[in-house]
Amino acid sequence: MKMALQNTTGKTRRRLVGSSILALTLFSAVGAAHAQTSAAVQPDAISASATHAAPSPFGPLKHVSAGLLNVAYAETGPADGPVVILLHGWPYDIHSYDEVAPLLAAKGYRVLMPYARGYGDTHFLSDKTLRNGQPTALASDVIDFMDALKIKQAVLGGYDWGARSADIVSALWPERVKALVSVSGYLIGNQAAGKNPLPPKAELQWWYQFYFATDRGRSGYEKNTHDFAKLIWQLASPKWAFDDATFDRSAKALENSDHVDITVFNYRWRLGLVQGESQYEALEQKLATAPSISVPTITLEGDANGAPHPAPEDYAKRFTGKYEFRLISGGIGHNLPQEDPQAFAKAVIDADHL
Repeated sequence: MKMALQNTTGKTRRRLVGSSILALTLFSAVGAAHAQTSAAVQPDAISASATHAAPSPFGPLKHVSAGLLNVAYAETGPADGPVVILLHGWPYDIHSYDEVAPLLAAKGYRVLMPYARGYGDTHFLSDKTLRNGQPTALASDVIDFMDALKIKQAVLGGYDWGARSADIVSALWPERVKALVSVSGYLIGNQAAGKNPLPPKAELQWWYQFYFATDRGRSGYEKNTHDFAKLIWQLASPKWAFDDATFDRSAKALENSDHVDITVFNYRWRLGLVQGESQYEALEQKLATAPSISVPTITLEGDANGAPHPAPEDYAKRFTGKYEFRLISGGIGHNLPQEDPQAFAKAVIDADHL
């Protein structure tokens, strides 16, 4: 398949069916195995009644100390299967993959879905650590997570903040990435580029970024996190008829005590209003050159994505390895894996075989 390949079956899939486990056999068999967790690593499981995370359909969440964090994550699929790591966006959570994960597990993949810093039951190990939301910090968390579980290489998939982290890991640590699936393509930015004004209509789409730049905005988000996030869901996916139960299940993850700080830091950093930490400066300098991504990649875009996103033709040249773009039609918005799980799962499997 080449660039501009389209999926026209999304219309029948955009109604979410909760957390049902689908064991479909739509896709081809799994190829070469990836490195997986050593049998010596035994992350602790916690009870299903996690304080800041709705119950996972895959059983109790697991926890592992990784870098600066104690990372909460869900896991499904065979323990010795090739590894897929699925990264969520803002203001969403790992429930975006409730239907993607079983599709991949049915094909033999070991699927890991970690809560990012500031979400669910992922917490900092020290109260003294800066609640830094800069993109390189979030991407470094992915590497720390892989190291903690002794995963040498994995297929990465993500959307929104998760796609940005997956892109950064793929650009800076390509040896750790077997293949990449990125919704909205190349999302690597830098503070210098963020200083350049956009056309008025594009700036309007980023209204919340300017809101977060103010003390009023930070207070407003802290006071109205639930309603604010729901509005973002509606604006970003205007044709997705999600119900209250679906939203509330993910909104639970936003109750994390670090969530507001991480969110506000992220968007203020993009505007150059706060500076990142020195340990990430060398990585930021590399990202400022807009490095290419050489790992096998499939990028996806929903035909009804209401969130700010680049045009596919503007970023295609950034992917220098085997590459495909797929437009997913049928009213699919920003949270593509939850709105069309079959299309996302198929992209993961196909990217692994590029």
